[in-house]
Formats: sequence, C-alpha cells, structure tokens
Amino acid sequence: MLLSLHVKNLALIEETEVEFGEGLNILTGETGAGKSILIGSVNLALGARFDKDMLRQGAESALVELMFSCPPEDRALREKLQELEIPLEEDTVLISRRMQPGKSVLRVNGETVSARQVREVAELLIDIHGQHEHQSLLHKKKHMEILDAYAGQKAQKTLALVAQRYREAGKLRQEIEDNRLDQESLTRERDLLAFEQQEIREAHLIPGEDAALEESYRRMVNGKKITQALGEAEQYAGDEEGGAGNALSRALRCMHGIAEYDKQLEQLAQQLTQIDDLLNDYNRDVALYREELTWDEEEFRQTEERLNRLNRLKDKYGSTLEQVLQACEEKSRRLEKLADYDLYMQRLEEQLAEAEAALEQACGEMTRIRRDSAAKLTKVLTRALQGLNFLAVQLQIEVRDRQSVSAKGWDEVEFLISTNPGEAVKPLAQVASGGELSRIMLAIKTVLASQDDIDTLIFDEIDAGISGKTAWKVSEQLDSVAHAHQVICITHLPQIAAMADRHYVIEKTASRDSTVTDIRLLKGDETLQELGRLLGSDGMTDAVLGNAREMRQQALKHKTDGAD
Repeated sequence: MLLSLHVKNLALIEETEVEFGEGLNILTGETGAGKSILIGSVNLALGARFDKDMLRQGAESALVELMFSCPPEDRALREKLQELEIPLEEDTVLISRRMQPGKSVLRVNGETVSARQVREVAELLIDIHGQHEHQSLLHKKKHMEILDAYAGQKAQKTLALVAQRYREAGKLRQEIEDNRLDQESLTRERDLLAFEQQEIREAHLIPGEDAALEESYRRMVNGKKITQALGEAEQYAGDEEGGAGNALSRALRCMHGIAEYDKQLEQLAQQLTQIDDLLNDYNRDVALYREELTWDEEEFRQTEERLNRLNRLKDKYGSTLEQVLQACEEKSRRLEKLADYDLYMQRLEEQLAEAEAALEQACGEMTRIRRDSAAKLTKVLTRALQGLNFLAVQLQIEVRDRQSVSAKGWDEVEFLISTNPGEAVKPLAQVASGGELSRIMLAIKTVLASQDDIDTLIFDEIDAGISGKTAWKVSEQLDSVAHAHQVICITHLPQIAAMADRHYVIEKTASRDSTVTDIRLLKGDETLQELGRLLGSDGMTDAVLGNAREMRQQALKHKTDGAD
C-alpha cells in the first residue's frame, strides 16, 4: 500500500506531503490546479523521463518520494528486494528520486538503483492506469497481455516454456543456415582452415614469448648506446682520477684520521664506509654487465625474424599469443565438424526437428490455456461491463491461429464487442469511444485485480466522457475494487468523489510573486463543500449542500449494503 507521497520543487509544488489510506482515495480540484502533477510525480519516482522545465522556477533540484508498506506476507516483494540487495527497514519501501537538469539519482531504501531495478520493484507495488493505457486497448497486442494475465501462473509458466523452445529452435535454424555450404565452398573452407591451423602450430607458440623477445630486441638495438653510457658511468663512479670512487676514498681517509676523537665523527665515518661499500658493489655490477654485454649479429637476426613472425600471426588471429592459440583451437573444432559435414548437418536437422516438435507442443498447450481462459474471462468481464452500465453488451474474445510462430506462440487474440442491441460484435477500435474504452479498462482492472497481488491501483481520467447513472456505476465499481486494494483516483465527477473513503483536494494559490499547488485531506463539512463545487454551483447555497449531502448519503448506503 502507498503510505505517503512527498514532492518538493516540482512544477507548481513548492513542497507537499500526502498520507494515503486504505480503500478509495479520491483527489479533486479546480481545472488547472495541477491534478496531473500527482500522476506525473509518481511516474517520475518510478523512472519516467525528467525534463528541466518540470523543475520549479528558481530551484536547483526536485525531489519525489514514495513510501510503501511491505508486510511480512508479501513474499514476492521481499524476495525481489533481497535479489537486488536492498535492505528492508520497518516493513517499508521508500522509493526516491532527486532530479537536476541533466542528472537524477534513484534510490530504494537508501540504495542507489537503476531505472530498470525501480521498475522491477514497482511492478509488485503499484499499477497506474491513465488515458494512454485505455487507448492501448485499440491494439491487439494488449488483448493478448490481458488474457495471459487473467490465465494466471500456469499460463506464465507455459509462456516461458514457449519462449525457451522458440529460442532453441531459432538458434538451431540459424546454425544450419550459417553452416550450409556447397561442395566447392566446403572444400575451400577446409583448405583454408587446414592452412591456418598449420601456420599457427608450426610456430610453436609459447605464451609470453613475444614480450621477452621484444625486451631482448630493444636491448640489442640499443647496444651501442648502452655500452657508451655504461663507460661514462664507470668513469664518473670509478676509482680513476676524478671519479666518485677515488674522491670517496680520500674522504674516508680524512674521516678515519679524526674518528677517534668523537663518537659522532665515528658514526659519520661508518656512514661513509657504507656508501663506499655500495659504490664498490655498483661498480662491480656495472663491470660485470659490460663484460656480459655482447653483440651477436646472428642472434639479432634470429630475434628480429621471430618477432616479425609472431606479430604477423597476431595481426591475423588475435592481439595476443593466447588469442592466437585460442583461434587455433576454434579452427580445429571447425575442421572436425567439416571433416564429416554431411553427418554434422544431418544431426543439426534432427535436433531442429525435435526442437520444432517441442515448440509445437508448447504452443498447442498455450493455445488450449488461452481458449479456456478466454471463455471464462468473457463471462466475468461481461458481468463487470454490465455493472458499468453496458446493459446490452456482447463480448467475444477470439483466439485465432496465426500464419507464423513467435516467442508468445502461434495465437492472435482480439476482443470484439457490441454495446447496442442487434449489432454484431466488432473490434474495439471500430466500436468503442474514449469514454467507453475507459470503462472497459476499468472492468478489466476490476477482474484482474481480484487475482493479482498488487496492492495499489491509481486511476486517472477514468471518468472521461461519462456522467449521470454511468458515473454512479463507475463509482460503485471503484468502491468494489477498493474492498481488496488501495485505490487512488483523480476525478472531476461528484458521483465518484462522493464514494471516497478519504477525499483530498488539489488547490492552487497565487500571490504576486509565485503560484503554489498543494494537496490536503478534507475533513468534516469540507467534503460536502467540495462535492457542491463539483456539482457545478456558483454559490454554496443550502440547496447545493443538500444535494451534496444526499449524494454522499447515497454513496455511504452503497458502501454499507456492499459490506453486508
């Protein structure tokens, strides 16, 4: 359940926090007061695109926070949080998003998450229904989604199996296509693979050999420069006149001559002795290096040729010797396949036949589930539509075979409807108006809500194009859904607002410097005042308040009768 919404510096909202309750939460307000900000805020918290124009003027950043309850029995949500390594504190889930131009940060219970991860969590918490969704009923793809959702867990497992079988068959089909060769191409590929394999094997590659050779090559190429530099270094550090060794020997003689007079001088003499020892070691090592430094023209030539060969192989087969050796193994495996090409292709064809048979079986099972579910959904959805003042409605859910198979099977699902007596059923796109589509979607949500685990449903523009008795029917249906779920509904119709368990008003106030939108819970007679405004009266007369009171009493009577 959505416990609270906190919004700061978004559009006309400076800062507001709304606490929602169980049952039917209704929001109303004057045209232009900013009712759409509520849905917009929730969508932003769930990862919708943020535009810099949404930021309140003068603000550096905006913030939206949604606080949900997470009771111990909600195992699916708790498992999802554990999977995403998100801590659960006090049985609540806090989704927050701080937004700046060009930058936003999403968090769940303080852990930074991606938009995809937020959507994964939100799918278990909230279902938002707006105008865009009921327009989606015009597309047959949505019809299949609705039917599969109604069919439940068995359908979802079978659908996952269909998708798996589809991928397996597609992979085999692609492998066959990639390996289909005529005799000439087969011979040419075999010859090329054999040549490349031999070229690599004859090189007798040793991983890391190229690095060692490059180091030796650099030393050989720079041998003259190294020899000259070492000679100069020996001269400067050696024992000849002007060398550091000669100067250090003189300094030692001086220090030894006075060391006996002071312990501190003795320590200094010892330090100088250590330096002299280090310098002697250095001179000895340099001399040894020079003696071992030889120039062999043949060795240089062999090193250069070996390096060139290794580099050519790396240019052709990989950037490292390890990758070249791996390429050799891959060519060997390919050669083994091509050595008995006909048998290899025959096995692939047999595997494909088995995979297609398994796919066909899974698709057949999915079709059976859909047709059984379509018959049941037709009955319950027809009753729900009749409850929304579609008195003469005829509904038909067709599950037809397509010419091709996909990851969802070989079915095509379409909802056909007739809303007038004597008229044949036709596709929704040809029959339903915008207002009818919103009611049809409400009926679908009502039916699906009875079997899903999502606690919170938000409805926006559910009252588009309706009034009078139909509005009462929609109000009663919303109240029915609210018995099992938390429902948040934005409306401009008094019939729907009268059914509220909690009624909020969205208000816009303007001063000379700024305009601010706020949301607050109505208390006491404020509810009747707002119902009177929704009834369209210019003034709040006794007659208007009487009408509002009568409407509220009628709604409360429905709630009482429904509870009984």
